[in-house]
Amino acid sequence: MSVRLAVVYYSTYGTNHRMAAIAADAARAAGAEVRLLKVTETAPAEVVAATDAWKAQAEKTADVPVATAADMEWANAYLFSAPTRFGVMASQMRAFIDTLGGVWAKGALANKAISAMSSAQNAHGGQEVTLLTFYASVIHWGGIVVAPGYTDPSIFKVGGNPYGYSHTQGAEFTDDVKTAISHQARRLVEVAAKLA
Repeated sequence: MSVRLAVVYYSTYGTNHRMAAIAADAARAAGAEVRLLKVTETAPAEVVAATDAWKAQAEKTADVPVATAADMEWANAYLFSAPTRFGVMASQMRAFIDTLGGVWAKGALANKAISAMSSAQNAHGGQEVTLLTFYASVIHWGGIVVAPGYTDPSIFKVGGNPYGYSHTQGAEFTDDVKTAISHQARRLVEVAAKLA
């Protein structure tokens, strides 16, 4: 298998970091070479430092590499995870995507399998809209959306979102949650392997 997967996340308080780590482990177990990467924090350092949970997450993940355009060229599949902010991905993830114009212009994002996950503070906080609007960027890239759909019973056990796993902040990471995230990651690896 020749799947090189970049799991790219942004996480303020740790939810999306945990989701990304579960997905990365499942993808490795499925045979993919995986890079777990975070995007650059764009909030002012003093704002992060003034919020204990945000500061703790930043310190906890200080050693996680920051995603670059070179990582995007290296990978032949991507899994993105970022919180929902007013129905769209967090601005930190959008800022990273906005840096990829040069990679996109030379076609280096095209024909790659891509999936996404999200979270919100409440159960109906715009996660589905976030995923759908993110997939619009993927379509512009010429990427191939690999949503989980209803391809595994685990999806129904955790809310039934066919666009990508979405987590309610503060909810437990139960075995059903881990199974749904892992299924999405494995499905992405399987499709990416066929494309590769």
